[in-house]
Amino acid sequence: MERKDFEKKKHNNTEDLSDLNITTDENAAGTSFLKEPVEDESELEKLKEELAEQKDKYLRLLAEFDNFRRRTAKESLELRQTASKDIIIALLDVLDDCDRAENQMQKTDDVAQIKEGIQLVFDKLRKTLQSKGLKAMESINSDFDVEKHEAITEIAAPSEELKGKVLDEVQKGYYLNDKLIRFAKVVVGK
Repeated sequence: MERKDFEKKKHNNTEDLSDLNITTDENAAGTSFLKEPVEDESELEKLKEELAEQKDKYLRLLAEFDNFRRRTAKESLELRQTASKDIIIALLDVLDDCDRAENQMQKTDDVAQIKEGIQLVFDKLRKTLQSKGLKAMESINSDFDVEKHEAITEIAAPSEELKGKVLDEVQKGYYLNDKLIRFAKVVVGK
């Protein structure tokens, strides 16, 4: 393209832009153009009202969220403080039975009667805990599983079929609502 053609094209483009009624900002970079100036004062007031309304909505939403956060933190704290309330209330009956059994032991020398009373208290304790979701793990004669058992020691298995199986339980393992809460401490046959 020759220089003359270029100058002519440039001059034509400038004329095209001058036909447009656009306000430009001399401090704006490149070809940035501003909107036409707002001439109507009522439109400006309307925009100011919309801005104030949006600002008010934002502040209310922010306050509502802050209240929600505080309320949930308070409820969470209360829940943690009273989480064991249900189980404690259920165990109070067993504690009352323990007190009665203790009083009965002070008054009698009949060993059979004392054993029977203590056995009743133990049974009630087990039933109460089971009703709250506690379940004892059955480990004896089952395969040793590192996910459920903690091997205390290994002993020689009395038969070939008991190798790798749990022969004795030193401490029972427990589930709470089918979730393992304590590993069983066991003796394994080798």
